Amino acid sequence: MQFSSQTMYLEFFGDVSIYFGIGVQIVFALILGGAIGYDREVKMKSAGLKTIIMICVGATLYTTISLLNVVHATSVFDPNRVTAQVVSGIGFLGAGAIMHGKGNISGLTTAATIWVVAAIGVTIGVGYPIVASIFTFTVIIILKMINPLYRVLEREGDYKDFHIQVLTSQSIKKLIAKVVTTQPNVQIEEIYEMDHLEKKEKKIINIFLKGHKRSVERIINELRNMISVEKSTYREVQNNDDFIDIYAKMDNSRKKDS
Repeated sequence: MQFSSQTMYLEFFGDVSIYFGIGVQIVFALILGGAIGYDREVKMKSAGLKTIIMICVGATLYTTISLLNVVHATSVFDPNRVTAQVVSGIGFLGAGAIMHGKGNISGLTTAATIWVVAAIGVTIGVGYPIVASIFTFTVIIILKMINPLYRVLEREGDYKDFHIQVLTSQSIKKLIAKVVTTQPNVQIEEIYEMDHLEKKEKKIINIFLKGHKRSVERIINELRNMISVEKSTYREVQNNDDFIDIYAKMDNSRKKDS
């Protein structure tokens, strides 16, 4: 059987020409991978728009070609072996995303997203783009809309004052403020950006906020996984004297810088 005359099964379309089928799969991989990648890109994650799309397209094509090879194989051929290798390969990418988190576990969500996107690509590859679309929608809900659930888990009586300090290679004050405000029940009291005293090309961003400690830890994990953030730390502000002490140090830094 010639390759050009082969057909393949595609959900909703039935048996279609290989060229039409692969074309539809690539379009779905681009759209679904792009939908998830856009969320990661906006949040400046290490695996952004291009990376997520490439993972989804790659997993789709590997799976599709492995299924097509069954027709031409001269011996017993198991297409699931290729899928298993895709899963193994994605494991290396996920590990790299975690290591990008500077030795902490802040990259786990990105690694899990990479893993799920590969599964979506495989689902498209075996001929089920509509099912893959449903799972993509589910992933987006998890990434963007799970925060309101934390309101149920965090008691207002546990809210405290915190000081977050971020070392960055770019001026991303507005983006950091956006990351902070996406967390539920977190109130920014002040956010201030200043030049690093020794490294003029670096920026230090100070954030004073009131919220739950778990919300602050989630913010720190989000910040540490941003490409331009080199370091982020936080401390609990016990009383007004701590605020005065912190502000005094910031004023001295500004005077030295000037």
